[in-house]
Amino acid sequence: MKNVGQTDKWIRIIVGILLLAMFFVVEGNVRYFGLLGFIPLFTGLSGKCLLYKLFGINTRENK
Repeated sequence: MKNVGQTDKWIRIIVGILLLAMFFVVEGNVRYFGLLGFIPLFTGLSGKCLLYKLFGINTRENK
């Protein structure tokens, strides 16, 4: 069941893209931190967040 709302979804997608871009822009070992961008990007695109499910959070409007 999807539990990520529209605003939450777009914020996750933008943050995910920015973090992934960091992988290509930043030099050194810190660049690998940018790979964490896959997490918000995936949850934003799928509309499902495991942590939200564990804590009973739902930012999606039920219609």
